[in-house]
Amino acid sequence: MITVTLYSRADCHLCEQVHQDLLALQSEIPHKLVVIDVDSNPDFQRAYGLDVPVVEVGPYKLRAPFEKQELRITLMAAHDRKEQLDSIGGPEYQRLVQQGQSWTKADGFAYWLSNHYLAIFNLFVLVYLGLPILAPALMKVGWQTPAALIYRVYGTMCHQWAFRTFFLFGEQPDYPRAAAGVKGVLTFSQATGLGEGSTANELIAAREFIGNEKVGYKMALCERDIAIWGGILLFGLIYAISGRRLPALPWYLWLLIGILPIGIDGLTQLLSQPPLSFYPFRESTPFLRSLTGGLFGVTTAWFGYPMTELTMAETRRIMAAKLLRLKGSVLTHKPATG
Repeated sequence: MITVTLYSRADCHLCEQVHQDLLALQSEIPHKLVVIDVDSNPDFQRAYGLDVPVVEVGPYKLRAPFEKQELRITLMAAHDRKEQLDSIGGPEYQRLVQQGQSWTKADGFAYWLSNHYLAIFNLFVLVYLGLPILAPALMKVGWQTPAALIYRVYGTMCHQWAFRTFFLFGEQPDYPRAAAGVKGVLTFSQATGLGEGSTANELIAAREFIGNEKVGYKMALCERDIAIWGGILLFGLIYAISGRRLPALPWYLWLLIGILPIGIDGLTQLLSQPPLSFYPFRESTPFLRSLTGGLFGVTTAWFGYPMTELTMAETRRIMAAKLLRLKGSVLTHKPATG
């Protein structure tokens, strides 16, 4: 027997008419009827709220307006399709049929993940961003072993050059190269006595320098990476507060605001420095690295999270509808019968 799902809502004359038509077709085309109130679930409401009544049966879907004859033809097509599949289907088909008639662990996990993915994303980013900030705090209180572990792990993902990294508990939040031209601050060389990183040995020294009581202790990610992940976390929290309702940022704005500035800042810096040195040496400032990184992080999340939500909302809708069908769900309101 085929299963027919009617998406409906209270005080909908067309919905009540389709419900009666489906009941009248029961003797002609036997089917299990499940009626779901779209207003009982925001995912149903977003998917079908403007189109009710909507009828789903197998791969076929009817959206209002449609006549009883169209409904009959659709049910007959679904019925014939099921009979053909039942006659030629092998063990794999039977397994899929059985799977569709029960709530599996995979279904439960997919439904849970589609509801909680944003919290998982935000928690991951919070931990990923928090550990590099925790590292200098651990150094400050003398817990050098766990701090060293954090620096070592994040060192596989970031250059950790101290002249491009924020510091905590010191005289300044950063110690840029003199070439950055930041006025009113101690340069990295002035604060530490180390070279500006113009040679391989100086770059290694800048990477290995963690800090001291005077200058403070560096974070385990560079300024740009901290800004990127901070921007992702900021938008993730805003998106959660909005109820995941913000539309995706258009791709051209992501390119213009997010990718282009960080690309220009990073690429022009890279191409000006050894071993490339295509034009006069240029060193970006902590402000520019943070600004472009933050813009990239926010816009990337703004572009990606709503796109992910579209997929997750569809998963939630499918899983919720399946669960209601298995439970034999009916409308929370009672359709008129006369």
